[in-house]
Amino acid sequence: MKRGFAGFPPEGIEFFAKLMRNNRREWFQPRKEIFETRLKQPMRELVEALNGELKKFAPDYVTDPDKAIYRIYRDTRFSNDKTPYKDHIAASFFRRGGSGHGTGGFYCAVSHKEVAIGGGVYMPDAELLMAMRQRIAERHEELRRLLRAKAVRTLLGELQGEQLTRVPKGFPADHPSADLLRYKRFILYVELAPELATSGELFGEIATRFRAIAPFVKFLAEARAVEPKSRAPQFPIEV
Repeated sequence: MKRGFAGFPPEGIEFFAKLMRNNRREWFQPRKEIFETRLKQPMRELVEALNGELKKFAPDYVTDPDKAIYRIYRDTRFSNDKTPYKDHIAASFFRRGGSGHGTGGFYCAVSHKEVAIGGGVYMPDAELLMAMRQRIAERHEELRRLLRAKAVRTLLGELQGEQLTRVPKGFPADHPSADLLRYKRFILYVELAPELATSGELFGEIATRFRAIAPFVKFLAEARAVEPKSRAPQFPIEV
């Protein structure tokens, strides 16, 4: 699958390597146009191309590029790392009509270090987490089938996410889905070689994995019995 996006310009990816060594405003500002033209604009084109694919298998997750693409500026208020800029560019695709970050969805990012692709729910609020666990407890065999699918295992590997050391309260310790119920985050995620970012293969590699992730995302989304009260950051945290 090569159609849809030709890849990022090499100078755009090189920009991130230089930014990592010069992560300060006085270096970035004179070079902001490079970021805008060699990274942000190509990312817009990639998002538009991916939207075209999502229309085929996950139309509710088609997202306006202006809403999908994360800012380059880091929120340093609560971090010991005070560098002002991210060393990657990323986009998330959330469910239309939902609460944005409260619905989970699809994610991709490129940098000089890797190409990251994933999907799921990264940090659900307590209400959504309970709803997902209840759905898993009732339909864990269905979830296991989704995770055992050949495309998922080949393209993304195992389920990832932070876990509790024991089964959460409200569920028996010997529940047949105990291993799944311990998860606090539900993620399928893979990192690929950075060289892919400048290749015409990038679009196809992301789109193929989004298609593989879609049944998993759908399973989690259907757990939402009610609209979450908060908009806790989902997959992944980008500030």
